[in-house]
Amino acid sequence: QVQLVESGGGSVQAGESLTLSCVASEYTGSNYCMGWFRQIPGKERDVVAIITGGSSTGYSDSVKGRFTISRDNAKNTLYLQMNSLKPEDTAMYYCAADLSRRYSCRDKVSSFGYWGQGTQVTVSS
Repeated sequence: QVQLVESGGGSVQAGESLTLSCVASEYTGSNYCMGWFRQIPGKERDVVAIITGGSSTGYSDSVKGRFTISRDNAKNTLYLQMNSLKPEDTAMYYCAADLSRRYSCRDKVSSFGYWGQGTQVTVSS
């Protein structure tokens, strides 16, 4: 059973940075699609960033140029470097894995079968 555990969330001021980590257990999916999503209470979960098995990346327009997704296959760890944080980035952040695809990753919640428990990011102005 694949488990994903996020860490690194917290409370910061606008303009500051945070790095989220997601460690996968019993996981040989280092070449599969993975992603970061976020959700505000009462809203749908939205994609933030996607990384393919070949480490190609894609970002939502709202974070492009400020966030960077990366992976360390040797450590089975996914990262999200978040710079120049804004109050509108406040959300619960989730990492997810799609073990059915290595390339042509989808940015849909329904495409990802494995999820972490989430880590809260709060940005104050």
